[in-house]
Amino acid sequence: MFPSETSCWFIRKVIWWRAAASIAWSVLLLPPTTAVFVILSKFSFLHPIQTVSDCLSLLMSANSIFSFILLGGVVIMVGFLILEYYTVIPTIACSKIALLGQLLHPRQVVNSLAHGLMGMIVGWCCAVTVGHRYETLGYPARSSDGHPQMCLNEYHLVFLLAGAFVGFSHSLLGVIHNINYVYFHTVQQYKYLHFKGSLPLVVKCSAIQAFYSMRNFIVVYFFLGYIPKTWICKTLTLHLDSSVHPLDSIAGLLDLSLLYHLWISATFLLFTWYITLLLFRIFVTEVYSFPVKSTFTDDSHQCLPKVLTDNQPMILKFLALQDLALLSKHSPSRRSEVFSLSQPGGHPHNWNTVSKECLALLADLTQRLVAYHETVATNGRAKSLSSGSERKTSSETSATSGTEDLMSPRPTFLMKTPASIFARSVARGPHSPLTSPFTSDLDSPFASPALRRLTAPVDQCSPWHGSIQSPHIMRRGPQLWSTSTESHANGSPPPSPASVPSPKQEPAKPSFLAQFLQNRKEQVKNFMAKRVLIMYLFNKLPEASSQALFADSQAHIWALEALSYLVQASFTEDQFGVVQTTLPSILSSMLHLQEAVDRHFKLPHASSKPVRSTNSMEDFAFKTLRFALRATLKTSIYRITTTFGSHLNAVQMSGEHRKRLQQFLEFKE
Repeated sequence: MFPSETSCWFIRKVIWWRAAASIAWSVLLLPPTTAVFVILSKFSFLHPIQTVSDCLSLLMSANSIFSFILLGGVVIMVGFLILEYYTVIPTIACSKIALLGQLLHPRQVVNSLAHGLMGMIVGWCCAVTVGHRYETLGYPARSSDGHPQMCLNEYHLVFLLAGAFVGFSHSLLGVIHNINYVYFHTVQQYKYLHFKGSLPLVVKCSAIQAFYSMRNFIVVYFFLGYIPKTWICKTLTLHLDSSVHPLDSIAGLLDLSLLYHLWISATFLLFTWYITLLLFRIFVTEVYSFPVKSTFTDDSHQCLPKVLTDNQPMILKFLALQDLALLSKHSPSRRSEVFSLSQPGGHPHNWNTVSKECLALLADLTQRLVAYHETVATNGRAKSLSSGSERKTSSETSATSGTEDLMSPRPTFLMKTPASIFARSVARGPHSPLTSPFTSDLDSPFASPALRRLTAPVDQCSPWHGSIQSPHIMRRGPQLWSTSTESHANGSPPPSPASVPSPKQEPAKPSFLAQFLQNRKEQVKNFMAKRVLIMYLFNKLPEASSQALFADSQAHIWALEALSYLVQASFTEDQFGVVQTTLPSILSSMLHLQEAVDRHFKLPHASSKPVRSTNSMEDFAFKTLRFALRATLKTSIYRITTTFGSHLNAVQMSGEHRKRLQQFLEFKE
């Protein structure tokens, strides 16, 4: 799965051991969790002492021990599924049809079925643990004519189906709410303190989600409960007891004791699974310290500069960037290794590799933001901005030329998702769904023909052909060939007829069959565009495109922090001046990214913050990453300007960037 040597070493010696430790702790927490469940399911206010004695005898019984073994197996299986499906970059669907495609993906269907089966096993364990009328699937009874027969215990069947329903819905909600998204917290805590602080949230989310799941299950069972009940009776040759109210009726579902035990069982199921997920997040995101320099050649692939250049697995990339950010902020001894020169030769290989990778990340995000802004402007979704940001300034050219010496041609920063959580190690090109979550609506079947004509490729014979093809500049196009008095006033001669390109022959007309198929295609698109359901599925969600664009911004935040702290420390710690050679490129990249981010936040829905919900295990950090990136970017530039001050006036950069940098020097930004 991970072909490179570094990835194999990291997965084998770090990730697997951390996942195994989290699963082991989840299994060790099963006995106290099961004891609490037994007490809550059998507690009686009238007989508290008898309740405690009954619970102790039940926990020591053979059925409870067997149920505990099954629960341990389920927890281990859940841990392995989390290890297989986790992601450090959330999967953000930009439309309803994209979300539906994620839910119906074959691998996700298998995952949902596995969770449904494990939920049924937990439901059986809960039914056996509660006992009494829930313990067995069948019980002996007598028919109306007095003959003995085995009747279906519908209470036990309801427990099994409720467990399967909760497990299946938990898997689907995991895709919708990105439950498997692993977020790196800004404030580092000890594992015990982190777990202790998150435990009340886990209990609250489990109880609330169990309540809504039971509500949905009761509605489904009320209308469709007869289907599994009839199938079980025919398969196992069981009969229905006519003296008992069926549970797929109003009278049967109004049993408060049944509803309480179902809710407690669902809460217990979700709590054990969420505890496993929480422990996995805590262990996997623990800080890992990579050596900056290796003493032995065999360990060179484990060094931080080498690890930073690896793009798979993404957890390795993120942990390396996290270590780099912490190194640059808190460790002077390790910073000196970054600034050191190689022996023999005297080359700053460590600094070159680190700065090159960080600048490549910033350049990649800048290109994506510029492409997104151009796409939105072309599609007419945003008004034209001011003339200062409308044209391509010279700062873009300087930032590109400044980073050419640091960025050799190589693949774009590879990410694990959000295009899909099911292709963990598939490399993506620069135009993958990750780098282009904002796919132009021109490719949509509902784009208008007029918009396509406006954005169609320009013929070489057209006066619009040339190096200037921006839609904003083209509005002033008639002045290019007009013979008004303005050109004579400027002293420029009128264009000569020889400079006008000669018209070429018109291309051959399409065949009748091609034209017929094109007309039918347009008719189908127009017909589908008028259907409300189709438009509801294909219309893009307001903030989804912006969230998908910044889904991997945690890596860029660490890159900005690492560069700014290293540049700040170099003012007093860089004895050889290795940072000064790349300072113009660093400042140009940051200022160029600052301009792109500012332009993005002027677009609709880009500056609106989502409402945070406290009733779900969903981590909302990815929805606010763009705000964190903007704050980190401004802080990083201020960190450099406050350290170097007026010395930055000697740094070579474009005039536009110098004006913007002056705003930071005067604290006016």
